[in-house]
Amino acid sequence: MSDRPWQKVNGIVEHGHQVASGSALNSPYPAGTIEMQMPFFQALGLDLSGYFPGTINVSISPHTFQLINPEFTFRQVEWTDRHPPENFSFSQCRILFQGSAYDSWIYYPHPETKKRNFQAPSTLEIISLLIPNIKFGDRVEIEYDPSQVCIA
Repeated sequence: MSDRPWQKVNGIVEHGHQVASGSALNSPYPAGTIEMQMPFFQALGLDLSGYFPGTINVSISPHTFQLINPEFTFRQVEWTDRHPPENFSFSQCRILFQGSAYDSWIYYPHPETKKRNFQAPSTLEIISLLIPNIKFGDRVEIEYDPSQVCIA
């Protein structure tokens, strides 16, 4: 991933809905949505094995983001029988934290096909390698590919 034309944006790790990781007490998906979705993404060409099966939510406020040319877009993924199929897009990124860079993916469940647990337009949901000691409130930098992601 090092040969990309990275740009950086600052962010703060924030609380999410905790459904992606399965740690929400009232989640209908005890294993977490990411763990359930990973085999579908792998069958479509994106191997997320080795990544933490949850998301890190990073607020880049006051900035917002838009995926303009994501590396992967999967349409009508039927990963559960609890609601209709969803569309997902992914763009490679890196999280910079405490002097280390962690290979990651911006994970974007398209709101028009998502049933609940929406994010603010200033919140990036990121699937990452396990990052030791990261916690809510930590400051991070996100390196992203400006040909795929527009930060406004």
